[in-house]
Formats: sequence, structure tokens, C-alpha cells
Amino acid sequence: MIRQITLTEEMRSRLTKSPEGHKYDHGHAMVLAGSPGKGGAARLAARAALRVGAGLVTLACPQVSLAENAAQLTAIMLTALPDAYSLRGHFQDPRLNALCLGPGLGQPRALEMAPAALWLRRPTVLDADALTAFTADPRPLFNALHEQVVITPHLGEFRRLFPDLAHALEDGSLTQVEAARHAADRVKCTVLLKGPETAIAAPSGEAALHSATGPRAAPWLATAGSGDVLAGIIAGLMARSFSPFEAACTGTWLHVEAARSFGPGLIAEDLPEELPKVFRALNL
Repeated sequence: MIRQITLTEEMRSRLTKSPEGHKYDHGHAMVLAGSPGKGGAARLAARAALRVGAGLVTLACPQVSLAENAAQLTAIMLTALPDAYSLRGHFQDPRLNALCLGPGLGQPRALEMAPAALWLRRPTVLDADALTAFTADPRPLFNALHEQVVITPHLGEFRRLFPDLAHALEDGSLTQVEAARHAADRVKCTVLLKGPETAIAAPSGEAALHSATGPRAAPWLATAGSGDVLAGIIAGLMARSFSPFEAACTGTWLHVEAARSFGPGLIAEDLPEELPKVFRALNL
């Protein structure tokens, strides 16, 4: 059975925050960033994680990138992260409960950080460079993935990671949902295959489809950085204790809803800032 992702009362209820809640009740997400001049994507993801309701968000970057990021961030905390060993040290704090890596990370840094992040066994979103870095040989990545992970490839990244499934998708042998299901079964994590129709599949076989066409069309999402925002939204929801599959489904719906709410002229920076308007419309 394929679930069509629409707004439900359960989704709305899960997004609501209790008036008695503390910031740590809503989780602490960490977004990994890369070298100077490349930090925009990670900052977009971090801002999205905070706007979607994570109690705290920290951007972790090389020491040399701290000044650049500090000049553009206020509510998001910053920490230096020189190497993978340091990443493991940060996560000795059990309150740090979700990770996002890939946007603007850089492929060399992704090759070092992704295995360390996956070793932590925390809820994790892998996007962009965290996927592309392993396309020459995806086996080390696939062997480290686990059920608390969401990977978010677009079709090009999917083709590089799963060439046989992409070929079957392109020749019509598999539907988008079937391709995502096969991929999720292969790598034992949630797979979100992005596009105008976004297919999401969990390793259990559960699958969902979200169509951003027709009455749900959001053509202004075709802009640089929108995928980084989606990764951050999902990480923020996972910090709030959404399961990987539910975070991916809810995040996809919110991502499109924010774009539709803003409308023409949208750029990626607008998406996190539109989420409060979406939440008000939901009477959260």
C-alpha cells in the first residue's frame, strides 16, 4: 500500500508543542558544515531545523569557518569541529540527538565525517556531498547505514548510488515508489527520492508519495538550496522524536506547503522563514 502524503490531524498534532515544554524536550540537532565560502547550504539546513521546532541547533564547522558562520547566525549555536574524532566527543552528550550532514560539507570532509556520524547510531539525515562523496564506491556508505537514517537523493544522486534501480525507473520497469522501496530494502534506511513527485520508503516496506504537481504544484522550489532546507527540516523533526519515515513524510509536506505559501519569487532563504506562517495556518 502506498500512502499519499496529505495533512492529517495526526500530523498536525505531532507538530504542536506543549506549553509546558522545555527546549531540550524538543531535541538538539547538529548540522555539519565545511570550508570557508561554502557554508551557505549548511546554514540553510540549520535555520530550517530550528524553524521546524528543534529546541536547539548547533552548526559544527572547521575552525577556519567559524568567523564566516558567526557573522550570519545568531540563534544557531556554533562549535569548531576539526575531525571525526571530535564529532564522537560531541555526542557524548545524550541530549544531542539528531545529525544532518552533506549540504556544503565538501566531499573530502564528507568521506571522513559520514562514517563517524553513522557509527554514532543517532537519527541522521544524509544529503548532497554526504551521498556524492561515495558514488565511486558506495559500499562503505551502504554498510554503515542503519534504520535511524534518512538519505535524500535527487534523481542524479540516486542514479550514481543505485544505477540499476535508476535504469529500471527510467525505462519504466519500476515506478518511483518501487525504486525507492528497493533502495530502502537494500541499504536498510529510509530513502527519500526527490522530484516533483517525491517517493519515500522505509526498510520495513512502508512507502509514501507526495505530488507537488497540479493543485499542489510548487515550481518555485526549483531553486538553489531548497534541498538543503528540506534536509534541515527533516533533521529538526527527527530531533523532535519523529521517526525517520514520519520526519521524511512530514518534512516533505511542510517544504512544499512553505513554498506554496510564499509563492513566486521564492528563494531558499525564504523557506524556513515561511514556516511560522504555515504553522499559524495550522493553528499550532
